[in-house]
Amino acid sequence: MTSADVSPATATEMPEAGTVDMKLEVITVPVSDIDRAKRFYQSLGWRLDADIAFGKGVTTDEPGSVQRLILAVYDIDAARADLVSRGVEISGLFHLAGGRVPGPDPEGRSYQTYASFSDPDGNGWLLQEIRTRLPGREWAEPAANIAARADLLRETAEHHDHYEKTHAPHNWWDWYAAYIDAREHGQTPDEAVEAANRYMDEVLHIAAL
Repeated sequence: MTSADVSPATATEMPEAGTVDMKLEVITVPVSDIDRAKRFYQSLGWRLDADIAFGKGVTTDEPGSVQRLILAVYDIDAARADLVSRGVEISGLFHLAGGRVPGPDPEGRSYQTYASFSDPDGNGWLLQEIRTRLPGREWAEPAANIAARADLLRETAEHHDHYEKTHAPHNWWDWYAAYIDAREHGQTPDEAVEAANRYMDEVLHIAAL
């Protein structure tokens, strides 16, 4: 194909999203000591599916040469605390702003807060907090989405119970909507309760009993 064969429109065209269900099943991580690597990864609480996955000659890459293996987590504080409790040396939280900056993302945005750790050979892993996925990046399994929504509704009902008992009659769906909106924007359950209460009190003027 010559340069004359490519028009600007053709060059910028994107293929349609695939419809075949594909899942990344295995990542090969080069290590120098197989038994030590097995002990380390099992210490993370990870399940050993097949011992054959650990062996010599699996890859020609140098031990420790794999970096930026990203593990998406919903609550990075809880995930980091779990690894610390297992004896893993892990960095503090950081975000990216022209480089690593200590502390979580100031705006609490998904995809912006990280923590890093390495295996004994130096292969690098990152925890990345994702509470709300960007459009087009949502998980595509309906059953999982429905289960997650049901769990959020159960949580919302439990937290609404106190407000319902201490305030004048109101539309429960108004409180639910404010609570769910706050949770989907990355706020903790306690913060979502405060947000929902403020909405009901200050916007809808629901009186306390």
